Order: sequence, then C-alpha cells, then structure tokens
Amino acid sequence: MTVSRHHTRTLHLNVNVTGSGRHPGAWQLQDDPNLFVDVDFYTNIARIAERGTFDAVFLADLSAVPAEPPVDTYQALDNSVLLGALAVATERIGLVGTASTTFNDPFGLARRYATLDHVSRGRAAVNLVTTYSPTAALNFGLSALPDHRMRYRRAEEFVDVLGKLWDSWEDGAIVGDRLSKVFADGSKIHTIDHVGEFFSVRGPAVSPRSPQGRPLIVQAGSSEPGRAFGARAADAIFTTQTTLHGAQEFYRDIKSRASAHGRDPEQLFVLPGFFPVVGSTEAEATARKARLNELFDFDREIPRLAATLGLDPAELKLDREIPYEKVSSTENFAGSHGMLAATADLAFSERFTVRQLIQHSAGFHRQVVGTPEQVADHMEEWFLTRGADGFNLNFDVFPASLEIFVDHVVPELRRRGLFRSEYSGTTLREHFGIPVPPSRYALTVVPT
Repeated sequence: MTVSRHHTRTLHLNVNVTGSGRHPGAWQLQDDPNLFVDVDFYTNIARIAERGTFDAVFLADLSAVPAEPPVDTYQALDNSVLLGALAVATERIGLVGTASTTFNDPFGLARRYATLDHVSRGRAAVNLVTTYSPTAALNFGLSALPDHRMRYRRAEEFVDVLGKLWDSWEDGAIVGDRLSKVFADGSKIHTIDHVGEFFSVRGPAVSPRSPQGRPLIVQAGSSEPGRAFGARAADAIFTTQTTLHGAQEFYRDIKSRASAHGRDPEQLFVLPGFFPVVGSTEAEATARKARLNELFDFDREIPRLAATLGLDPAELKLDREIPYEKVSSTENFAGSHGMLAATADLAFSERFTVRQLIQHSAGFHRQVVGTPEQVADHMEEWFLTRGADGFNLNFDVFPASLEIFVDHVVPELRRRGLFRSEYSGTTLREHFGIPVPPSRYALTVVPT
C-alpha cells in the first residue's frame, strides 16, 4: 500500500501528551524528572507537532495523583492554563484540553475554554470525560464516585449548558457606536435560564462569542452511554481501539448514530489512539522497543493491568494468558469500559501473555513497531477501510519519538496523498473542515 494516490479524505493527526511519554519508563530516559511540569517541555512538543502540520496538541488530565507515591510522570498541570501558554508559543496548531464533566461546573468551564479560543484566535477544543477514578471523587467533596450512567446523564446536561452559554452572545452583539454611546446591543445578549437535573444556570456568558463561534467538543468514551453522548454532541471522538475489526465496528456505529441525530456523519471525526515505535529499519525499531521493555516494572504494571480488566492482581501470571472467563463484565464495572473492551480484545486476538500485553502499552492503544513505511501502511489501512478518520498519536518518549515521526512518517503520509503539506486555515475548525455554527439564539424570533 505504498503507491501515491489522491484522496477526497485526508488524515487528522493529534499528538496525545501524557507526561514524559506513553511508556511508563519514559522519565528514566530524560535528564530531568521534573520535565512534566516544565512549560518549555510542552512548548517544544507543540512546536514540533506544528512543524508536522498536526491538527492539534491533545492534553490528557488527571484529577488525582495516580499512585502514592507516583511511579511515573503524568499530566499534572491545569490544561487551560498550560494551553494558554502554548497558544502564545504557536500559530496554527489546535489546542485540546481534557476536562471532567463530573468535577467541573459548566459556567466555569465554558468561560475557560471560550477564553482559550479568544487567546489562541480560534484553536481551542475541550475533550469531555466523565472520570472513572474513585480517588478523584475524594478530592471534590464526594464520598464515592457517582455510578457510570449517572455520570453520563450529568455529561449530557453539561454539554447542553456549554452550548447555550457559548451561543448566548449573538454575532454582532458588540456595536461600539461612539456617536450614540452604545457599546453593545442588549437584544443580542441572552440569558439561558437553564434549570435541569444537575445544573441551574442563568447566563449569559461573560464574554462574546469566540472566533470559532464556540470551541470544538471532543469526547473520549466507548461504552454504550459514551457512544450515545459522543454521536449526539461531539465534533471528534478519541477512542481506544486495538484491532481493525473493532475499530471498524465502532466507526460504523458512531457514524450511524450521528446520522440518526440528523447530523452529517462526515462532520464527526473518529480518532483512535495509535502508538508507533519507529526505526529506520525494522530491526532498529524492534531494538528500540526491546530497550524500552527493559524499563517495565512488572510489580507495578500487573496491578494497573488488573484494574483495567477488573481482576485481582493475583489472577494475572506473567507468562500466561489473561483468564478471559474472569474478565469483568462492563455492566457493573466502575473503570473505563472502552479500555477494558479494547485490552481484552487485543489480548484474545493476539493470544498475548500478560507480559506481552503489558509490553504492548498495557493494551490501551494499537501499537506498531517498524519503519516509517510500515507505520504508514497501518495508518493507511485503518483510514481507507473506515476504521479511523485520523489518530490521536501516542509516543513512547517525548520529544524524541514525536520528532522521528514528524521527520520520517509524515513525509511518507504526504507522499501517499494522505496528509496535508501545509495548513490551509488558521482555526481548528478549518483544520477539520467544520463550519462555524450560528448562535442558536440568532435563529429565535423574539415577539415584539
């Protein structure tokens, strides 16, 4: 699959930043363990990705320290503040921050991301998650994490309030007429008067509409409620898919659900996570992966994998397959349904031992170890067979692995006609080809 061709669709690529890198041992290969709280570290990543004409920098988020004490680095800084710094340091690349609908309020979050959209001149998006960490609940005054379906009911209402607030100023509300001393047209600024199960918000927003009309909505979740939520409300979906058949099923399902909501399915972008390990030869890539594998601490990784699968760590033996008959049903599972399903699917399809599964990035995302051409082959196959509209790219160690991808895989994707050679627009909506929506209030006829 290496013949150059023209495509009506082109890939969308984000860099998914998770501390020092996706590999748990990444911090051991860097000179300073404090890089994960260093703004220059993130600025360098954003500039490399922008040089590669990526759609966006995508920041994960945590609402609690992942272990006590932490065993590796993680996304510790507040996304909206960090992305504001990256907005000033870059010009075109989009800026996606993750935020929990369970532990935020919609008015405050709407304000932060509208501000980011203004500061970046139209490059902001928020990735909405419901959070499955019980420890996080304890940091927000809750004695326990709300159950899975309640978290999604709250998320559904949360995203509706966001949209109402972002639309509460019509375009043209700022008049600025010095002669008549009229700063703003009050008839174009609307209270939203929302009263629902979880929120009561009067509005309006305190700032006018942002350059994109409203920031883009990204959603990460593959459970039944997650699919329903994403198909209705999201512009892009970050999903965990480890096999092509699973990715294609998810893709078809999401596009079908979007159509059922009266949406254009081509305006909802499915972006599975993807973890390439690249070498100039296959042997070089394999050797790099082998060196990284030496950094795994299995005493720490087995409990993490067990939690993903809903198992007791004692049930996992390093050189045996996972006990499939004991893997938790998602019906009563408190963790990530998407990660559980994707990890179990990968382990079963590849007949991985626990050791092999852990070494495959704990199964969370599809990993390919190989040359730039081999990595591009995989991306092309998933893209052309409708398993993906693009990828949220994970890299083992930042910034080195991202730089290798930009310098060697991106040119191969461009040669095949799969990816842009330069930005054609300045906003994230323009990168995705999503038009600026009008304010919903501008469409409302107010009786005189």
